[in-house]
Amino acid sequence: MSEEVTEINQDKEIPVRFKPRARLLIQLGDQLIKNESIALVELVKNSYDADANIVNIYMENVDDPDNGVIIIEDDGYGMSPEIVENVWLEPGSDFKTQKIKNLEVSPKYERLPIGEKGIGRFGVHKLGNIIEMTTKSKNDKEVFVRIDWTDFENYKYLEDVPITIITREKPTLFKDGKTGTNILISKLRKKWERGIAREVKRSITALASPFEQNDSFKPSFGILDKPGWFEGLLNWQDVKEYSLYRFKVTLDGSEITKFEYEFTPWSSMTKLFPRTISESDSIVETFRTIKYIQGEKEGQKLDLSAHKIGEIIFEGYVFDRDSFVMKLGVSDKSGFKKYLDKNCGVKVFRDKLRVYDYGEPENDWLGLDLRRVNQPAKKLSNNILLGSVSINRKDSSDLIEKTNREGFIENEAYEAFRNSILHTIEIIETLRYQDKLKLREKYGPTPKSAPVMSTLAEAKRYVEDKVKETPVQQQIIKYFNKIESDYKTISENLLKAAGAGLSMSVVVHEVEKIIYEVEKVLESEKASERVLSLVKHLSSLIDGYAEIIRKSSQTSENIVAIIDQSLFNTEYRLKSHRVEIIKDYKNYRGQQKIKIARNLLIGSIMNIIDNAIYWLDQKEFNALEKKEDFQKKIYINIIEEENFINLLIADNGTGFIIPTDNIVEPFVSAKPGGMGLGLHIANEILEAQKGRLIFPEIGDFEIPEEFKNGATIVFAFKK
Repeated sequence: MSEEVTEINQDKEIPVRFKPRARLLIQLGDQLIKNESIALVELVKNSYDADANIVNIYMENVDDPDNGVIIIEDDGYGMSPEIVENVWLEPGSDFKTQKIKNLEVSPKYERLPIGEKGIGRFGVHKLGNIIEMTTKSKNDKEVFVRIDWTDFENYKYLEDVPITIITREKPTLFKDGKTGTNILISKLRKKWERGIAREVKRSITALASPFEQNDSFKPSFGILDKPGWFEGLLNWQDVKEYSLYRFKVTLDGSEITKFEYEFTPWSSMTKLFPRTISESDSIVETFRTIKYIQGEKEGQKLDLSAHKIGEIIFEGYVFDRDSFVMKLGVSDKSGFKKYLDKNCGVKVFRDKLRVYDYGEPENDWLGLDLRRVNQPAKKLSNNILLGSVSINRKDSSDLIEKTNREGFIENEAYEAFRNSILHTIEIIETLRYQDKLKLREKYGPTPKSAPVMSTLAEAKRYVEDKVKETPVQQQIIKYFNKIESDYKTISENLLKAAGAGLSMSVVVHEVEKIIYEVEKVLESEKASERVLSLVKHLSSLIDGYAEIIRKSSQTSENIVAIIDQSLFNTEYRLKSHRVEIIKDYKNYRGQQKIKIARNLLIGSIMNIIDNAIYWLDQKEFNALEKKEDFQKKIYINIIEEENFINLLIADNGTGFIIPTDNIVEPFVSAKPGGMGLGLHIANEILEAQKGRLIFPEIGDFEIPEEFKNGATIVFAFKK
C-alpha cells in the first residue's frame, strides 16, 4: 500500500501553453477563404461593419503579379492605434461578437456587425504577399501597418514575427478630419485573368440584394487599366423585365403572414392576361401554415419562433428559358441566358448584405435541381429562379455562419429556415404551373416540332385535370413520368450512336485524300519511302478513328493530347482545304488532366473542325467573288479559370448564322445536308461531365482580333 502511495506522489504537473506557429495565419487565409471573390467580400464586410457609406475597390497591373496592386478604401469610422493592436492584430478576436451579443449598433447607420469570427481579414493573404494598411478614426492619429506575409515563413512562432505600427502626426491619406481605412495589397499571389475579374465584379455587385435599395452602402469595383474586361456584363435592371412570374412572401412564426404572386406576361403575349394572387387565395390559404418538407420531421408543423431566426422575407423573379418563349421578347438571348447561368439561384441576405455562398452556381442548398428531375415541367430549378431570402442580424442569432464562409452551420434552426423556404417554393410552383400551362397552350411547341413530348404533356394534363386526386391518378402520372424518362434515355443513346456516324463522314474524306496521294506516289515514285510513310500514317489514322467507336467511359485524360489526336485525325483534310491552325494551346502550362470520355471528345472536336472547314470555304468563295484576299485559319487555345479548364476553338469564317441559343438543339443546322447533331452531342458530353458548351461574346475570352467575327466555341471542363 505504501509503495502505491509513493508512486502516486511522484506524478508531476507540468504547465504548458498552446504555441501557434507563425504560418498559422497563412493557412487561415489559404484554407478558410475559398477564392478571390470571397477574400474581397470579407474585406468589404469589414467596411460595412465600420459604418462605411462608400467602399471603392480598384486594381492596376493585375496581370503582372510583381507590379500589380489591389486597393480597398472606405469612408468608415476607421481604427485607433489601440484597436489596431488589440483587435485587428488579434486572430479570432471576439470584439465584434461582443457587440452582437450586446446589440451594440454602429453610430451612424445603426448596423450590427456582419463579421464575428475575427479571421476574415486574414483572407487578404489569398490576394497578395504584402499588405499596407492606413486607417484613421475620429480624434486619433493616422495609423500605418505594413505586413509581408513571406516573413512568417522565417519565424517559428506567431509571437516572434515582428510587426511595427506607425502613428503619424500628419495624416497622409485621411486629411481634413476624414476617417476611414485604406488597404493596399501588392506582390499578388497570382496573375489575374479576365474570367477571375469578371467573377469578382459579379460577386461585388451581388453583395447587396437586388430587391432592396441600400443607399447607405455602395461598394464598387474596377480595374483601372483593363476597362474592356467588363464589356458585355448585363445588370439586374436589364434582365428583370424578362421575368414572367414574381413573388414576395413574408414568413413569421408558424405561418405565411403576407403573400404576393404575379403572372406578368410580356406586352408581346397578347393572348395572355396578368394575374395577381394574395394570401386570401384558396391555394395560399390551404398551405398558409408552414410545414417541414424534408427530413425526419417531414409533414410536421414548423414554427420559426422556436428558434432565434426572426421574420423571413422571401422574394424572387422566375424566368422561362424555352426558345419559343424567348422568341416572343428577348433580343439578346445569349446574354440573357448567360446572366441567368451566373446570377440565378436563391441568395441569402442578412441586414441587406450577402451571406456566402448561398445562390452561387455550385451551391444548390435547397436541392431545387434534384427536385426538378422528377417533375421537370412543374418544379423550379436554380437557373430560372433569381431569389432573395432576407433576415435581420438582431433576430437571427441561431443561424451561425461557418468559419469557412460557406453558409450556415446545419443545426436545427437552419433546417427550420431551409424547410420554410421550400414550403413557400412549393406554393409558388403550384401557382406558376397554372400560368405556365396557359402560356404553353397559347404559344408552346406544336406536336409537329416535338411530337412525342407534346403528346405526353397533353396526356398528363388530361389526367391531372379530369381524373380525381386518387392513388390511381398518382400511379398514372408516375407511369407517364417513367415513359418520358425512358424516351429521353433512348434518345440520348441514339445520339451517342450518331456521334460515331458524324465522325465517319470525316473518315471518308480523310481516307479518300490519303489514298489519292498514295496512288500518285505509286505512279511516280514506284513504292518509295514516301509510300511507306503514307501507309504508316493511314494505319495511325485508322487507329485514331477506331477510338471513336469504342465503348465510352470517363477517364482522366490529357487535354493537349486529345487536341493533338483530333488534329492528327483531320490533318489531311485541313491541308487539302489549305486551313492554317494557330496552336496557342501548345503554350499552355496549367492543369492538363480532365475527366472525360476521350473518344466522344475527339469526335466532338473533329466535328467542330469539320464545320469550321465548311464555313471557311464559304467565306473564301465569297472573298474570291469580291476579289479579296482571305487566308483560312482556325485558332485553338486552352484557358484555365478558377473552376474550369476552357478549350477555345475559333475560326475567321462567317460566324454563326443560326442564333447560338438554338444551335445546340438536335437537328438544327444551317449547313445543307447537315444533320444538326454535332453541337448537341458536344453539349450532352459536357453536361454529363458537369461542364458547359459556351458560345462566348466579345470580351468574355481574349482571342486575336482576326477571329472576333468568326465562330467561337468553348468547351468548359469542370476541374
